[in-house]
Amino acid sequence: MDRLTENANLMIVSDLDHTMVDHHDPENLSLLRFNALWEANYRSNSLLVFSTGRSPTLYKELRKEKPMLTPDITIMSVGTEITYGNSMEPDNGWVEYLNQKWDRNIVFEETSKIPELTLQSETEQRPHKASFYVQKDKADDITRSLSTCLKERGLDVKIIYSGGMDLDILPQGAGKGQALAYLHDKFKAEGKLPKNTLVCGDSGNDADLFTVPDVHGVMVSNAQEELLQWHAIYAKNNPKIIHAKERCAAGIIQAIGHFNLGPSISPRDVTDLSDTKLDNFDPAYEVVKFYLFYERWRLAEVENSELYLANLKAVCSKSGIFVHPSGIEKQLHDCVDSLRTSYGDKKGQPFRVWVDQVLPVQVGSDSWLVKFKKWEQSGGERLCCLTTALLSSKGVTVADGLTWVLVHQTWLKEAGPSSDAEWLF
Repeated sequence: MDRLTENANLMIVSDLDHTMVDHHDPENLSLLRFNALWEANYRSNSLLVFSTGRSPTLYKELRKEKPMLTPDITIMSVGTEITYGNSMEPDNGWVEYLNQKWDRNIVFEETSKIPELTLQSETEQRPHKASFYVQKDKADDITRSLSTCLKERGLDVKIIYSGGMDLDILPQGAGKGQALAYLHDKFKAEGKLPKNTLVCGDSGNDADLFTVPDVHGVMVSNAQEELLQWHAIYAKNNPKIIHAKERCAAGIIQAIGHFNLGPSISPRDVTDLSDTKLDNFDPAYEVVKFYLFYERWRLAEVENSELYLANLKAVCSKSGIFVHPSGIEKQLHDCVDSLRTSYGDKKGQPFRVWVDQVLPVQVGSDSWLVKFKKWEQSGGERLCCLTTALLSSKGVTVADGLTWVLVHQTWLKEAGPSSDAEWLF
């Protein structure tokens, strides 16, 4: 990635549904715990890769439903599409590679002769993926006969059955594992191979990820039988693959700690954030910590204490400015004072705050410019601000924490309010 000038410390490659995202966790707590850990400790020097069976259409729908971070790389459609960054720029080299011995017209011609196959929605039919539903008891026989038939037609394909119902036909060179191996080769050629890679999955279409050489792997506790069976047959004695005791994103956090890949305590698991001790000035951690306090204050999950507000004022410059998304400017100290009246105003409500793409840049010997997206979700409404903060270490110690000098926010175009919403920080 152009964002990183050196090898990434860690690359996490994770499936989404029932791995990074827990659909049985309505409060999304495990996902939010991972988010805070990643943004506080990993975003600036590591790579986050989402590897999903979803098409771009369904992937974007999930992003609207869940508080997901923005990945550096997205592998979609069961490893047939690789894109980069916010703009989801496609990897043209991967497209050219997959075109070999592949003809989707022949695939659909042959599958139309099998009545047991039910075509999935149009959004799931991609240039290098044909997707169907099939009953579990029919899957093995159909897979065998279809493989033989397509080979006779001159194609070299791979058929993946997962989730007890999904059957995907891909070029032989495609798949989540092959896409990751391609990325590893690409990074190696650029001299930027990540120091460690952790792959995370729950179902059969994730198995290929665990076969990539030299990766660490975690099957989340809620992994499906098909993945556990694959592990029992092919990787039972591999110490670099574990079956986590925790579900979904919590299992990923567990694996980071198990393999000693870096910090594994999420700021969301720290009860008293004001008591956090750091070895160095860390602007990313300061940003995550501040907005976690902001969330807890409005949920009345911390004590309504003047000491907290005094501490908050102490880390805000006396001349510090907050520029509201509407353009109105306020003193940072006045913003802290306004928090008194908002204590507990979201208590008992589904209110969450998280930050995404926290990227600090040192702009002076004692100052950092930090850009990030700040999200607030209250009930069914979700708002996002593009935020720039200037933090300084001038005249303070590491124990004091950085001083906030400026916070400037603008509404993200596609996630702003229909009217001028209340916005405290």
